[in-house]
Amino acid sequence: MVMPPVPPQPADAAIASDTRKNSLITYPSRFPIKVMGANEQGLVPALTEVAKRFDPQFDAAGIELRPSRTGKYLGVTLIVTARSREQLDALYLALTSHPLVKVVL
Repeated sequence: MVMPPVPPQPADAAIASDTRKNSLITYPSRFPIKVMGANEQGLVPALTEVAKRFDPQFDAAGIELRPSRTGKYLGVTLIVTARSREQLDALYLALTSHPLVKVVL
Protein backbone atom coordinates (compact mmCIF):
# COMPACT_ATOMS: atom_id res chain seq x y z
CA MET A 1 0.00 0.00 0.00
CA VAL A 2 1.36 3.38 -1.00
CA MET A 3 0.76 6.25 1.40
CA PRO A 4 -0.05 9.66 -0.05
CA PRO A 5 2.64 12.27 0.52
CA VAL A 6 2.25 14.43 3.62
CA PRO A 7 1.90 18.10 2.73
CA PRO A 8 4.80 20.20 4.00
CA GLN A 9 4.16 22.28 7.14
CA PRO A 10 5.85 25.48 8.16
CA ALA A 11 8.62 24.78 10.68
CA ASP A 12 6.80 26.73 13.43
CA ALA A 13 3.62 24.68 13.02
CA ALA A 14 5.59 21.43 13.19
CA ILE A 15 7.37 22.53 16.38
CA ALA A 16 4.09 23.66 18.03
CA SER A 17 2.42 20.39 17.07
CA ASP A 18 5.37 18.37 18.37
CA THR A 19 5.42 20.33 21.66
CA ARG A 20 1.75 19.54 22.34
CA LYS A 21 2.33 15.83 21.68
CA ASN A 22 5.31 15.71 24.05
CA SER A 23 3.65 17.61 26.90
CA LEU A 24 2.89 15.71 30.09
CA ILE A 25 0.48 18.45 31.16
CA THR A 26 -3.16 18.60 30.13
CA TYR A 27 -4.27 22.19 29.64
CA PRO A 28 -5.89 23.91 31.38
CA SER A 29 -4.79 22.56 34.76
CA ARG A 30 -3.84 23.72 38.23
CA PHE A 31 -0.05 23.81 38.29
CA PRO A 32 2.19 24.31 41.34
CA ILE A 33 5.31 26.41 40.92
CA LYS A 34 7.92 26.37 43.66
CA VAL A 35 10.04 29.46 44.12
CA MET A 36 12.98 29.95 46.47
CA GLY A 37 13.90 33.53 47.18
CA ALA A 38 15.44 35.91 49.66
CA ASN A 39 13.30 36.09 52.81
CA GLU A 40 12.50 39.78 52.40
CA GLN A 41 9.23 41.62 52.88
CA GLY A 42 8.69 42.33 49.17
CA LEU A 43 9.10 38.75 47.91
CA VAL A 44 5.56 37.41 48.28
CA PRO A 45 3.81 40.56 46.94
CA ALA A 46 6.20 40.57 43.96
CA LEU A 47 5.54 36.89 43.19
CA THR A 48 1.79 37.47 43.53
CA GLU A 49 1.96 40.33 41.03
CA VAL A 50 3.90 38.19 38.53
CA ALA A 51 1.49 35.26 38.94
CA LYS A 52 -1.54 37.53 38.38
CA ARG A 53 0.03 38.86 35.19
CA PHE A 54 -0.04 35.35 33.72
CA ASP A 55 -3.14 34.02 35.54
CA PRO A 56 -5.66 36.81 36.24
CA GLN A 57 -7.68 34.44 38.49
CA PHE A 58 -4.63 33.60 40.63
CA ASP A 59 -5.70 33.26 44.29
CA ALA A 60 -3.00 34.50 46.66
CA ALA A 61 -4.82 32.80 49.57
CA GLY A 62 -3.44 29.47 48.29
CA ILE A 63 0.22 30.50 48.58
CA GLU A 64 2.28 28.20 50.79
CA LEU A 65 5.36 29.54 52.61
CA ARG A 66 8.31 27.61 54.08
CA PRO A 67 11.26 29.48 55.59
CA SER A 68 14.70 27.90 55.32
CA ARG A 69 16.31 26.50 58.44
CA THR A 70 18.38 29.66 58.89
CA GLY A 71 15.56 32.00 57.83
CA LYS A 72 17.66 33.55 55.06
CA TYR A 73 15.46 32.12 52.29
CA LEU A 74 11.75 31.55 51.82
CA GLY A 75 10.19 28.72 49.83
CA VAL A 76 6.97 29.84 48.13
CA THR A 77 4.50 27.58 46.32
CA LEU A 78 2.21 29.32 43.84
CA ILE A 79 -0.63 27.38 42.22
CA VAL A 80 -1.57 28.85 38.86
CA THR A 81 -3.98 27.78 36.16
CA ALA A 82 -1.75 26.69 33.30
CA ARG A 83 -3.39 27.27 29.94
CA SER A 84 -0.45 26.55 27.62
CA ARG A 85 3.22 25.65 27.50
CA GLU A 86 3.96 29.14 26.23
CA GLN A 87 2.22 30.70 29.24
CA LEU A 88 4.23 28.54 31.66
CA ASP A 89 7.50 29.29 29.86
CA ALA A 90 6.82 33.04 30.03
CA LEU A 91 5.84 32.80 33.71
CA TYR A 92 9.02 30.88 34.58
CA LEU A 93 11.09 33.46 32.69
CA ALA A 94 9.41 36.35 34.55
CA LEU A 95 9.91 34.66 37.92
CA THR A 96 13.55 33.71 37.35
CA SER A 97 14.40 37.24 36.24
CA HIS A 98 13.12 38.79 39.49
CA PRO A 99 16.05 40.03 41.63
CA LEU A 100 14.77 38.43 44.89
CA VAL A 101 14.28 34.98 43.28
CA LYS A 102 17.07 32.41 43.49
CA VAL A 103 15.42 29.26 42.04
CA VAL A 104 12.15 28.36 40.30
CA LEU A 105 10.99 24.74 40.01
